[in-house]
Amino acid sequence: MTRLQIFNRGSLAATILTLVVVVLGAFVRLNDAGLGCPDWPGCYGVLTVPQTEYQIQSALEGWDDTPLARGDERWLAKAWKEMAHRYVAGLLGLMILGLAILATVNRREKRQPVKLPWLLVGLVIFQSLLGMWTVTLLVKPAIVLAHLFGGLATLSVLWLQYLRTRDDGVPADTASLPPKTRSGLQKTGLAVLFVLVAQIGLGGWVSTNYAALACPDFPTCHGQYWPDMDFGDGFTLWRELGKNYEYGVLDNQARTAIHYTHRLGAIVALAVIGAFAWMLWTQGSLVLRRASVAVGGLLAIQLAIGVFVVVLGLPLWLATAHNAGAALLLLAMVTALWLLYGRRPSA
Repeated sequence: MTRLQIFNRGSLAATILTLVVVVLGAFVRLNDAGLGCPDWPGCYGVLTVPQTEYQIQSALEGWDDTPLARGDERWLAKAWKEMAHRYVAGLLGLMILGLAILATVNRREKRQPVKLPWLLVGLVIFQSLLGMWTVTLLVKPAIVLAHLFGGLATLSVLWLQYLRTRDDGVPADTASLPPKTRSGLQKTGLAVLFVLVAQIGLGGWVSTNYAALACPDFPTCHGQYWPDMDFGDGFTLWRELGKNYEYGVLDNQARTAIHYTHRLGAIVALAVIGAFAWMLWTQGSLVLRRASVAVGGLLAIQLAIGVFVVVLGLPLWLATAHNAGAALLLLAMVTALWLLYGRRPSA
């Protein structure tokens, strides 16, 4: 196996691990465990979760208004969930650093990207800072949302890195598309990707503001198709520092505005992404038809999960699956765009 092949397989492994980190992060957030450890990178002042009587007593004396100090019986489970997320994220960071070093060693290989792996290293460092600020700024919604975007950006770039270093490259039937057709699909695909990212952002804003059940019924919301909503308060992106945002601080009208906007966004996403999937299907390319099935199928699954999350009252496993589905749909769109652009690494 050549070093480029090792790099390619490593990129795939790192992509899978990133997906695990993203889903695990959603699981931690949905379990209200984002502040399971009130400090960073340790937990109550130790590198693991406090376990001895001395460590627990020290934590009780030094950390006020925490699950442990409040006598929350689930504090230990919350702490371990948060630390498990940090451990896996740390392993991912080491993998990405290793890939960047390997890329540098293998830089004379024509198909070996070098700038992209080091870009990922910088992205992971910034993502680590966002993880720290998520805790130190008490799950401030804007920081939590930025942390989500950072995780999805890492996932997407790693997947693109894997695609660009595969042995088989871009399939011939895709590479032979007429230039005008290819250009139109490329521009449309980028616009659709923007819509998808915006919708994922709205979903993240719903989650970080605890608005998933602001509308407990479907398709209406509080029995109405246009309920009372406060968009100004709901979409204030930056709020005061030093405030604990765990469990949310907004009133119901503001949360309803966030939730309902996400529903409206889902309608737009269905129309736009669905139309793009149909465009891919009509090109006569086998590989684009496969991409069309992936994009369209994941879109349908996401919409179904979104509905059942509301109807069933936010079951944890289904809400976590909704986050995983968004990540997989994003990867399907990245794949479709790679097939349309088909660029080789030049650095």
